Amino acid sequence: MSIVIDTNLDFLVSKLGISASKIQEQYAGQSVEDIVEAEAAQGNQAAIKLANELLNNVALVIELFGLANPENKLAILSEMTTDQMYKFLPLMEKKDLVQGLNFFTMEKLMKMAEDLPPEQLVKFAFEMFSEREIVKLMPEDQLNKFLEDTQIDKSDILKQLKSMPPQYLAQMIESVTGQPVQGNMDSYDLTKQLGGMNPLQFQDSLRNMQPAQKQELVLNLGKQHPEWFQIFDAHAYTTIIQTQKDKPDVIKAAGVLEQEHLEKMIQQLPDDLLAVVITQMDTKVFAETLMRELPEIMAQIITK
Repeated sequence: MSIVIDTNLDFLVSKLGISASKIQEQYAGQSVEDIVEAEAAQGNQAAIKLANELLNNVALVIELFGLANPENKLAILSEMTTDQMYKFLPLMEKKDLVQGLNFFTMEKLMKMAEDLPPEQLVKFAFEMFSEREIVKLMPEDQLNKFLEDTQIDKSDILKQLKSMPPQYLAQMIESVTGQPVQGNMDSYDLTKQLGGMNPLQFQDSLRNMQPAQKQELVLNLGKQHPEWFQIFDAHAYTTIIQTQKDKPDVIKAAGVLEQEHLEKMIQQLPDDLLAVVITQMDTKVFAETLMRELPEIMAQIITK
């Protein structure tokens, strides 16, 4: 199939040194390459030179095919396969890929966010929220999941508990034993008693913590080991984002994601919208990619 674009006829006429009427009368409907080839066969030295330039001269291709015009880019892209269009994505600027996310619904954005590697999802979330805000907004079952994760050693938790007011530690012990704590013990002694519990008792004591103290414990552990924030479920993060942030904030925050993950998101657009996103890329890079990767597409471009 031929691609119809607004080829710069005046520029072509000037380059070949022939009249516009000759193009209209003899070469109507033929591709630029066919016209150049025919003129070269007739000994037109300008055509011979132009044929060589079409393979190497980016500025010439941009001018001749009017690639500065997004509509011409779109016409070319509309005839490409999905895989051919994918060749352009790694060469696009991140800001243009991020803008393309506007074509997705908030629900779809959150579904794609859940599919991100945990490290990328956490980075994305912390672009919109502080660590303290995330922990405060996390459901209690997620805080419990965090504290029970095998990555976190009991000693890490006990170290943090030592700085907690003794009355809260006493409540934790009493919630498991059912008996009031005897004597006037300080945080160090109470922490030592918690450390002596068997694993199930210790786990129960953590589950029974007051909400504010549990949040503070999780926050402090997370600050010391930021990778532990990846313990929270992806859906927990996206629920917080969806309920607390508007779509423009979410799209802006996506700028922290690595290029490859933005590309994977954009690849989920239908072909017509994918083509629109690619028209935003730098014109010179677009032309270079077209010439280098897709010469068969260039051969389809014809004059109107």
